[in-house]
Amino acid sequence: MRVTIERSNLLKSLSHVHRVVERRNTIPILSNVMLAAEGGELHLKATDLDLEIFEKVPAMVEQAGSTTVPAHMLHDIVRKLPEGSEVMLSIAEDGNSVKIAAGRSRFTLQCLPASDFPDITAGDFSHLFRLPATGLKALIEHTQFAISTEETRYYLNGIYFHAVEDEGRLVLRAVATDGHRLARAQAEAPAGSEGMPGIIVPRKAVGEIQKLVEDPDATVTVEVSDTKIRLSVNEVVLTSKLIDGTFPDYTRVIPTGNDKEMRMERASFAAAVDRVSTISSERGRAVKLAIGDGQVVLTVNNPESGSATEEVAAGYDAEPIEIGFNSRYLLDIAGQLSGNEAVFLLADSGSPTLIRDAGDEAMLYVLMPMRV
Repeated sequence: MRVTIERSNLLKSLSHVHRVVERRNTIPILSNVMLAAEGGELHLKATDLDLEIFEKVPAMVEQAGSTTVPAHMLHDIVRKLPEGSEVMLSIAEDGNSVKIAAGRSRFTLQCLPASDFPDITAGDFSHLFRLPATGLKALIEHTQFAISTEETRYYLNGIYFHAVEDEGRLVLRAVATDGHRLARAQAEAPAGSEGMPGIIVPRKAVGEIQKLVEDPDATVTVEVSDTKIRLSVNEVVLTSKLIDGTFPDYTRVIPTGNDKEMRMERASFAAAVDRVSTISSERGRAVKLAIGDGQVVLTVNNPESGSATEEVAAGYDAEPIEIGFNSRYLLDIAGQLSGNEAVFLLADSGSPTLIRDAGDEAMLYVLMPMRV
């Protein structure tokens, strides 16, 4: 293999693929990125056996061939090379190392044969559909924060995507929950998603997908099976195994009888919660909301440091209610709302509360109360 490529192109591709590679591996080849030069392109592939990223980039190929080299080290080398330089990659005659040359810099890295590199892309996909990168990005961003980090409840360690009928129209819905809060976002279902299996995309794959949908003009091609998902964005193809588990029936958690409606300006409410929670302890992040006619009084009590209160104007004409929430969870949800006005639908101090943007039915959040 002998190939010359612009540093900026190589660095951009390596920055996509090297993130998948774990820093510590018991299988040496999983620390490597596969490089394959053929037909005017350099192909790069990395995997951790659950997630695989493949990308192709234009290059001047003098001699076709393939090998694998340490991913993080190659990324660091290319990152430190001068801007605008041309990088030449070539396999040594003995086939045991790769030479990297750029300007006056020369590096030699140990390599492993490409024939030993694992492939997780095998298998058929039952559904294929396309949607704008902005649409997929919105579904992820509005739900990702609620993914559970509790490994024992592994089926909650991702975002649940499924096609479902909502008020007579088919929508693609994303749901995440950690048992304390639930986030649900939806968009019009793209053609081809009808009847797709409900899938749980793992947290790591969600993070990588999020980075691939930064281009607002891009279109994402999604392929789904019972066990895998594959996304193609421009020249990048990401394949991930799905979480093998059953996502709970989240519709049972979403309250339907919450008849006490409170409306308030989102930004001022979030700022007030942030201020009063300054004195809360790391363990007890509870903030009490005393909701009455025309206002909400926020209170935080910390036996070790003191107390804080603040009043916020609110539109509310039901009977007064006192309810406690985790302040960090409140701020997370407030940060997801895009409108000026937040709507809280409450039942009582011990029941889950529904939170959404005024006039926007696409996003919906459920927050469990705390004892205060």
